[in-house]
Amino acid sequence: MTRARIGAHDLAAVGDPIWVEFDQLPLLAAFPERQQALVQQAPLLLPGTPARAVFALVNERETVGVVEIDSDLPLDAAGQQLVRSILQIYRNFQALLDYSERDTLTGLLNRKTFDEAFFKLQAVQPPAPVEAADERRTAPARPQGHYLGVIDIDHFKHVNDSFGHLIGDEVLLLLARLMRGSFRFHDQLYRFGGEEFVVLLRCASDADAGRAFERLRNTVMAFAFPQVGTITISAGYTAVQGADTPSRAFERADKAVYWSKSHGRNQVTSHAALVAQGELLDDSHTGDVELF
Repeated sequence: MTRARIGAHDLAAVGDPIWVEFDQLPLLAAFPERQQALVQQAPLLLPGTPARAVFALVNERETVGVVEIDSDLPLDAAGQQLVRSILQIYRNFQALLDYSERDTLTGLLNRKTFDEAFFKLQAVQPPAPVEAADERRTAPARPQGHYLGVIDIDHFKHVNDSFGHLIGDEVLLLLARLMRGSFRFHDQLYRFGGEEFVVLLRCASDADAGRAFERLRNTVMAFAFPQVGTITISAGYTAVQGADTPSRAFERADKAVYWSKSHGRNQVTSHAALVAQGELLDDSHTGDVELF
């Protein structure tokens, strides 16, 4: 959501910071005019001082928010057309970004965007969490860190061999949708290729991260995939450390998911827990070699 002020005395446009904690934003239901603009997909003109116009902000895939414009005078037809033209430029630009940054099948972020996002999240200190009512949100006064998880579909080769690659692609597409529903808006979801997916998320603890991946595992296991039936996933995750490179953190999570797959599949494993149990050696402080 961005608000632009175009009055004569306004110095600059203002907007929400990029790394806003979405749990802290007010509910959409508190702003019926925004809801109306999103539903009708047409400009909503509100009288008053200042006059306000609300436009739905959309890209090629979905409606992503609203643009509110406050002005000294109500926007006339020419002003509305100017805003629509600017928003069309945004849509075109976003489409180009999506083409280069997103997996064409699932719409998730692709592998080549991962490294840059990884270093950005390390450079930004997450905001303090707030109290929330559901399990997806963190209790107050608990510091948050970043976690990286690797997700792999169990026996996916069998799906392709038995049902064909078109059905296999449908499984990948449906899994991506289940991931979007299981994780929060600001968690970053990637498809690295084949049946391998990666998640970058903020959590207060290793246990909280584990619950997030368990939620996805249970959701996938309960979902009826057309023609295929039941599909399960294995996942491994690790805390992102200050000196990590993308490949170092990925390697730890990959070792955890490999342990999950080699010990029965359909489970979520913490790298830190495996180290504590003596199942893996703690190599987090050793030298790093870029593998990608």
